[in-house]
Amino acid sequence: MELRTTPWAAQQATWPARGRHILAQHDEEHVVVYQAYRPEIADHVVRHQRFGGPWSVDRMTWIKPSFAWMMYRCGWATKPGQERVLALWLPRDVFEVEILARAVHSGYDPERYESHAAWQAAVKRSDIRLQWDPDHGPKGQALERRAIQLGLRGAATRAFAQAWVRHIEDVTDFVVAQREHLDALERLQAPVESVLAVRSPATRAWLGLSE
Repeated sequence: MELRTTPWAAQQATWPARGRHILAQHDEEHVVVYQAYRPEIADHVVRHQRFGGPWSVDRMTWIKPSFAWMMYRCGWATKPGQERVLALWLPRDVFEVEILARAVHSGYDPERYESHAAWQAAVKRSDIRLQWDPDHGPKGQALERRAIQLGLRGAATRAFAQAWVRHIEDVTDFVVAQREHLDALERLQAPVESVLAVRSPATRAWLGLSE
């Protein structure tokens, strides 16, 4: 498995306890995000290393940099239609410039939009949706820290499917194995993640990232 892992207990102590942060496995070149699908979609995507087949380009697709948030959302690969978990490597420049900087907030924020009508118009124009949700611990408990998820549609979905994703790995076996340790968190392994330092000050301000 190319996804780098480490004991969950050791690294969670280094993460911010509150605020808006993008926790992700990343380096100077790439950022890893997660999605969960039903088996026939996952099989096609992993085999071809690109999206297609039973996967629909016409639907909004959500990407999540936080492994813990993905596990909360898919129930550690137990929810119907989310039995297979994929890790996807995106170029960091694409993630920061093409996705984060162009995202429109899911809810109206008076600090970033001059009016509710202006926000609604931005939502209609944008192919990328930004949402902050409570992050979650391994057992599903809500945390004070916020986790980001990003919805892609239209041109952004097509670019995601055809050009942006550089590598796709099925990490379901890892997820299933770690699910057995939820009652013994000292044994739990998780992907290596740290706070992504978004390079653009304007993008950091737009997202409302915490310092």
